[in-house]
Amino acid sequence: MVKIFKFSIIFLLLNYAPALSKIIKPSIKIKPAQVIKIQLKGLMKNDTPYIDQGIEQTWEFAHPSNQRFTGPLNRFKEMIKGESYNMLLNHISHEVMEIYRDESRALYEVTVLDSNKKYFKFRWQVEKFLDKGPLKNCWLTTLVSQPIPLGSST
Repeated sequence: MVKIFKFSIIFLLLNYAPALSKIIKPSIKIKPAQVIKIQLKGLMKNDTPYIDQGIEQTWEFAHPSNQRFTGPLNRFKEMIKGESYNMLLNHISHEVMEIYRDESRALYEVTVLDSNKKYFKFRWQVEKFLDKGPLKNCWLTTLVSQPIPLGSST
């Protein structure tokens, strides 16, 4: 009976793990603020369920013009892990506030509390992809500003 129980637990874990690692793909059903929240949630738990999954999730919602500028993916990973953006990795919390939105562009102010309990503010812009192809009419990130330090929470 114990062997069956252990086997059942192992079987469930092995079959559940791939579901946890699934990268969310852009879709016309995903609203602009949701794009940013998906990216931030990924970065918040960057190495779960595997190393750099959060960065890969963020990359998935980068506009192709942004990907050409910041990519390929390995270069993008280095950029996020660098001094300018590493506070996004494994951060404690975030807030997303809409500043502007029209039919094809939205701008948000994002405040992040990093793992060192320091606050940073970003401007995060998403645009609707208007070219042909599978990304047509999907909201994608076109710009993330340099962080503005706001001080600590202590």
